[in-house]
Amino acid sequence: MINASLPSSPNTPAPVQAVIHCREITRDHSKTFFLGSRLFPLQQRQAVWAVYAACRNGDDIVDESGAGTVAAELDEWWTRVQAAFAGRAGADPVDVALAWAARTYPIPLSAFAELHDGLRMDLNDHVYRDMDDLTLYCRRVAGVIGFMIAPVSGYSGGEQTLHHALLLGQAMQLTNILRDVGEDLTRGRVYLPQSLLTEYGVTRADLERGLVTPQYRALMAHLCALARVWYAEGRTGIPFLHGSARLAVATAARAYEGILDDLERAGYDNFNRRAYVSGTRKLLMLPRAWWELRGAVGG
Repeated sequence: MINASLPSSPNTPAPVQAVIHCREITRDHSKTFFLGSRLFPLQQRQAVWAVYAACRNGDDIVDESGAGTVAAELDEWWTRVQAAFAGRAGADPVDVALAWAARTYPIPLSAFAELHDGLRMDLNDHVYRDMDDLTLYCRRVAGVIGFMIAPVSGYSGGEQTLHHALLLGQAMQLTNILRDVGEDLTRGRVYLPQSLLTEYGVTRADLERGLVTPQYRALMAHLCALARVWYAEGRTGIPFLHGSARLAVATAARAYEGILDDLERAGYDNFNRRAYVSGTRKLLMLPRAWWELRGAVGG
């Protein structure tokens, strides 16, 4: 488990070109995560970019590689991650940056191991039978990101703070799933649990036809409400992060939750449009996030 008291190595300079490469990956793939990352101090920001880029590389393998090579490529990615943590990074700039981040902060390799397990779930046409299955997936592919970021920011509160970080990550992943139902169908993936589809009277054929029925809206409302519960519980751990990481994480969480607002305003149509939060709206969330934190930490 993570030991938040382990010393970091703040005087170890980051590999500049490798970190710049990771910064560009972060900016290109997640405007919301990038906005939050910019609120960290410089060295922490660089480590956050390295972590994000390494995770993104694994995710891209699952989504973009050919069917015949994806398993081997994912295993090779996991081997590279382990080598980076062992201080044996190759020439890839993401590996170089991750090796530096892992040397500088007590980022747990076990979190990447869980991520690897989660990404492998996408390889085998995994059927999500119930919410336990979906929650496990959300934990593995996003919840554990909280375990990677918390040691970079520093935190107090021990395991309880990590649990809240896990819930925030799960909330963000569930938000992604709700936003991308139509897009995921084009890859042959359905993350919506079979038990809930049955309960709400929604069939696979309905999904494939892109039918936004009253039953489908009720299912989406149910899962949006669950995501909001996870956001609310996860936020209670943010005041236990150190320094400006509080505002960074609070801003990213608010922006991500804003995707649910947009989805709801569109009547839960996630087949014909992609819910999003504009850059202007994200910036307008900053004062709210700051004010909430000010109250939580007593000014």
